[in-house]
Amino acid sequence: MTSLTFSRIALVSAVLATLMLAIVPMVASAQFDPDDISGSASGLPDSADPNEFIVGVIDILLGIVGLVAVLFLIIGGFRYVTSAGNEETAEAGKKTVINAIIGIVIVILAFVIVRVVATAILDL
Repeated sequence: MTSLTFSRIALVSAVLATLMLAIVPMVASAQFDPDDISGSASGLPDSADPNEFIVGVIDILLGIVGLVAVLFLIIGGFRYVTSAGNEETAEAGKKTVINAIIGIVIVILAFVIVRVVATAILDL
């Protein structure tokens, strides 16, 4: 049986706090206005146009991937800060931060590419 160390408890607490902070805006915006029937309850685009639907789904997936990349950035920073002079742990945290930043840049570029192509080709 593994013992719970302070760093594991802190890591789990940080991950839970991050997830809770990511969910709070969704809960706040989930209030229903009965007079507004333009949106869909699932959060997906309610358009009959399949092109708009596909672009909307891609936007949602890119948002989820972006949240995961930010979560890895936080985890890597936490590992780096709590390395306590251990070279291997500090190096692993630094690599995680660098890879998370690369992931965030890729997600942002993918979002821009999807928007440019959707606007140019599909007139959205």
